[in-house]
Amino acid sequence: MRVLIDTCVLYPTVMREMVLGAAAQGLFEPVWSARILEEWARAAIKLGPEGEAQARAEIALLRRDWPAAERPAAPGVAARLWLPDADDIHVLAVAVDAGVDAIMTLNAKDFPKGTLAEEGLDRIDPDHFLTRLWQDHPSKITSVAENVLRTARELSGEAWDMRALLKKARLPRLGKALTR
Repeated sequence: MRVLIDTCVLYPTVMREMVLGAAAQGLFEPVWSARILEEWARAAIKLGPEGEAQARAEIALLRRDWPAAERPAAPGVAARLWLPDADDIHVLAVAVDAGVDAIMTLNAKDFPKGTLAEEGLDRIDPDHFLTRLWQDHPSKITSVAENVLRTARELSGEAWDMRALLKKARLPRLGKALTR
């Protein structure tokens, strides 16, 4: 399965690490565009200059580790598309042009399922997607989650538990599933 990952999924660190950890396990193929990565860097400016620098460093690592994931803009495709927020058309255009199966986003209102279905695409949210992957591949997703938890504890100096960390990362279903 090929999935275009929207900026709102890449920017929060824990969510990104969970999603890309699942991809690294071979459970799906990630896709994004240079513009999506640039939106991430610009959003990180809210954290100050160090936030943008950190994001750009992480983006460089993403490009190194996932060289086939970045797809070019598709202005010819974009010209014929419509979405409620015109600023999101580039995401749909890259998804269509790259032949992905779904767009992973938290932004449901701006990616109507009916509009995506007309292009042969589905919209998935990361929590549902990762929870389904956990049901099908429990050891792989559990391993990813344990690595993310360990890193969160090391970097923050806090004694996170799995459920609280994933709930804060907007992955509450997965957190609940992993702690049953």
